[in-house]
Amino acid sequence: MLINKKKFIILIVAAVLIGAAGTFGIQQLFRAANIGSVTISRSEYSELKAVDAKYAKLEKIWKLVDDNYYKDVNDDDLENGIYKGLFAGLNDPYSEYMTKDEYSTWKSSTTGEFDGIGIVFSEKKDGTFVVNSTVDGSPAQKAGVKSGDKLLKADGKKYKNADSLGAALRGKKGTKVKLTYSHKGKTKEITLTRDTIVTETVSSKMLSGNIGYIKISAFEENTSEDFNKALSKMEAKDVKGLVIDLRNNGGGLVESSTDIADRLMGKGVITYLQDRNGKKEYYRSDAKKTDLPYVLLVNGNSASATEILTAAVKDSGSGKVAGTRTYGKGVVQSTQELGDGSAVKLTIMQYFSPQGHKINKKGVTPDYVVKGSSAQLKKAVELLK
Repeated sequence: MLINKKKFIILIVAAVLIGAAGTFGIQQLFRAANIGSVTISRSEYSELKAVDAKYAKLEKIWKLVDDNYYKDVNDDDLENGIYKGLFAGLNDPYSEYMTKDEYSTWKSSTTGEFDGIGIVFSEKKDGTFVVNSTVDGSPAQKAGVKSGDKLLKADGKKYKNADSLGAALRGKKGTKVKLTYSHKGKTKEITLTRDTIVTETVSSKMLSGNIGYIKISAFEENTSEDFNKALSKMEAKDVKGLVIDLRNNGGGLVESSTDIADRLMGKGVITYLQDRNGKKEYYRSDAKKTDLPYVLLVNGNSASATEILTAAVKDSGSGKVAGTRTYGKGVVQSTQELGDGSAVKLTIMQYFSPQGHKINKKGVTPDYVVKGSSAQLKKAVELLK
């Protein structure tokens, strides 16, 4: 059977969308699409024909665009748009299709070293993106971007989720990005040159009254190791108590947060994940834990993996929690790399506190609700005296 190249590309896209391409091998399909026609078996043709019947509308729209759009059309761009559109149909801000370049920059962000402009930001419930902090010495800090500023556009484009905006802000060292943001209600536009950013997610210091303080800004690959080092130093100093600041921590790697929870709480359930069929997956801690009394500080920008740790501490009673109710992102994504280097990130489960409390869209309410950054820290210190 012979199929022309344009028709074959349409069938590839449709097959990938429903998983049928696995029958033939996605890589073989794309290699074949580089020639004018391809020979396939009768059974393969029958399966592709069934896909074509289901997605005939897709082919018609593609042809309409290809024939009538006022500029030349790039097939690769249309394909990427189809994949991204499939995930947009879920109405889930955490699920998405990432191109090869987007996936590469996303992966680098979890290692603590990447090329970008040095902004740590979070997504608010109204869909806006707010700067939590800037990395010391980064292009963003040098340009005057401040905590609380709202990110509006990157290179003139608006973004619908934090991952896609983050990918747009990252890029090769020496390249430029035009950032549009709002500072105290006034819109500003600046062009920044990307640089290599090395983030330290854990910092520590001593407070008055022999109180230790550890700040965790995100959960990355080395976060739990760095936290354990900081905690060991505090234990060696025989501090009276420990403030663990998780405010404005948007989350990150689940394993990193559960490793820290294991160090803080005794034997028990840290969290459990549940899929749509009711199947549960448990994360547990062992009996070994720190003897230091501690208080977690959280706020409305404390999200995702941060909420796993917060809920575990609250339910277990191993420590105290102060601040304001957390963000309420209680779902977990699985990321799968595809054969061409692109990837899909899909929400597959939601997680619950050890006592079964739902976190998604609800958040975690602290033991002590305190508003205001200074008042929250003061309360934490008081609880340890």
